Amino acid sequence: MYKIFYSPGACSLASHIALAETGAPYEAVRMNFAAGEQRSAQYLAVNPKGRVPALVTPNGVLTETPAILVYLAQTYPAANLAPFADAWAFAEAQSFNSYLCSTVHVHHAHRTRGSRWADDAASIEGMKRKVPQNMADAFALIERDMLKGPWVAGSDYSICDPYLFTLASWLEADGVDIATLPRVHDHYNRMLERPATKRAMREQGLIA
Repeated sequence: MYKIFYSPGACSLASHIALAETGAPYEAVRMNFAAGEQRSAQYLAVNPKGRVPALVTPNGVLTETPAILVYLAQTYPAANLAPFADAWAFAEAQSFNSYLCSTVHVHHAHRTRGSRWADDAASIEGMKRKVPQNMADAFALIERDMLKGPWVAGSDYSICDPYLFTLASWLEADGVDIATLPRVHDHYNRMLERPATKRAMREQGLIA
């Protein structure tokens, strides 16, 4: 049985949803970041990076959202979570998820994790002030050029969708009105209706 370590509403939600989509048995383990559990010796023995997600598999521990998403899609091909038969389509999916990981998530992290990049208080505050504009610009690009609709890749749901949904859930706190992004907003609402999304969100205490 798998074990997924998460913090409620963090990027680990994407992996949690994808795991639920596979139908595989798993245990979801909550990490209390406010209490510093991610830095405990017990968790660092699982994931020395001290972050989430971490997926305990029969082969060992896997970290980093894009890697976990591809692993789940490859391990459970019947769930049809990635277009492995089409090299171009799969590369596009990887490109999309890489953008979310390397650019969009980093924009967001500047609001709450500025100390990763700077020690000077003024610099950290400057990063925070840029978050609304940076997130708005990134999602405007997704809205205009990257989201094919109704799912990220078009007609087929894939590992890109729970990842986009997770980062879109941060928009309000980052100072961006999702209603200004009608296609992203429609995708977000569509994701909310999926049983796997509801299951993961209930397990994380995000919905009743």
